[in-house]
Amino acid sequence: MAQPLQSINLVAPGFKGVNTEDSPIAQDPSFADVADNAVIDKRGRIAARKGIDVLTTDKTELGTDYIHKIHHFYDDADNEVIFSTGNNKIMTGTTTLVDATPASYTITANDWKIVNFNDHAYFFQRGYEPLVYSNSLGAVTKMSSVGGAHVTSDHYAHEALAAFGRLFVVGNATDNTTIYWSDLLVGHNFNSGSSGSIDVTKAWPDGYDEVVALAAHNNNLVIFGQHSILLYEGATSPASMTLADTVSGVGCIDRNTVQSIGTDILFMSNSGLRSLGRAVQEKALPITDLSVNVKTEIIEVIDAETEPMASVYSPENSFYLICFPSQATIYCFDLKGRLENNSYRTTRWTSVSHKSFERDTDGTLYIGTTNGIGKYGTFLDNASVYRFRYFSPALTFGDPSKTKIVKKIKPTLIGANEETIFVKWAYDFETTFTNYEINVGNQVPAFYGVSEYTVGTFTGGILTTKPTVNATGSGGVVTIGLEADIDGAQLSIQEINVLALIGKTV
Repeated sequence: MAQPLQSINLVAPGFKGVNTEDSPIAQDPSFADVADNAVIDKRGRIAARKGIDVLTTDKTELGTDYIHKIHHFYDDADNEVIFSTGNNKIMTGTTTLVDATPASYTITANDWKIVNFNDHAYFFQRGYEPLVYSNSLGAVTKMSSVGGAHVTSDHYAHEALAAFGRLFVVGNATDNTTIYWSDLLVGHNFNSGSSGSIDVTKAWPDGYDEVVALAAHNNNLVIFGQHSILLYEGATSPASMTLADTVSGVGCIDRNTVQSIGTDILFMSNSGLRSLGRAVQEKALPITDLSVNVKTEIIEVIDAETEPMASVYSPENSFYLICFPSQATIYCFDLKGRLENNSYRTTRWTSVSHKSFERDTDGTLYIGTTNGIGKYGTFLDNASVYRFRYFSPALTFGDPSKTKIVKKIKPTLIGANEETIFVKWAYDFETTFTNYEINVGNQVPAFYGVSEYTVGTFTGGILTTKPTVNATGSGGVVTIGLEADIDGAQLSIQEINVLALIGKTV
């Protein structure tokens, strides 16, 4: 009698993101072993990320460098300017990059912190005199040249926060523990009025530390050290604010990784992505490891990074991106919900040209590259294709001790108009995969009132493809993969059905 085929149905494969920490045999098949250049879409499917629609047509001022920072300035009169930094310059514009660096102001580094405060943009970088821009000034100006300014080299800071009606700055050339604040509503006055400072050297819970980043949360001033965190309450009157809470053993590695997501603050520690979740009722600070499913590999990436990082929170896309520029790698954390272990679903963006980010107030996500400024939108990277990759964990069909002979692989694909899909499979953790090529046809959507029923097929506007792949080979466990060069069309994987014969015990 012919043996019946066993079926394992991967519904929404990769829905839980990448997991490189648990045993590949014992993993839930909803995880992915590989999910490159992928996101979790709004329907919970693993899908190709969007690409970069480059806006810049004249990047002469940028030269061969890349955009290190992008900043969206706006004021109460609806004036807007897009600033960017690179090639040791401060620039304006998106299509044409225009040098806005003040005359006789020499820049040799590009790791600026730019903040908006009271209709001004303030530019800070360690060892450099701060710069100021406003619509009334009409140009980026040295802070000392602005009317009413009071600034010294103590305020040539690396980190800045606009909060509680003031600017807070820290990290000059010689001091990383004294936090200075400006006069009320005057971000360029640090030496008169109600301006002041506090040295937090003796407040660290684990001995000496240095301030890396500042944030405001739940009416508290949050001070991130390298190895610990301080919370001060009463920061609306900083001269009398008091230490409310401390966290030891967890700090922030780069001020560029701190992002407020409304109800919480995300930041990168030396062991991965962390959440500053303050439970007000308990007056406690539970710190959650949000990248635990990729913990080992992300620590390796952090240790190998040689340039300042970049991050962004996009509520429109429900993700937090952290970029490691020197390694052309981004980790994408899906914020639509947490898994059972309180981590976020994680995917990777590999071989990317992304270097910096900025979210506009209208939701536009700007991306800085060597080509200038682009935005997150199309399914091409500056007219170039990029490779989407998904691979399952090792599938055992419930019994890793018996031989599996995969007969058919039936993916259900959404989108991918006119693109080529590569279905792959391998047995027993082999790294060489058998490959089957699928050419997806073109579908021109026919909508009611647009295409006649006798001319165009009435459709929902998105192509659904259900190919059947005849597989070969055998082994104790099987890994299924799917790759595609994204060339202008979206692609999501709805499900993958794997049919196999179960043989004798290995």
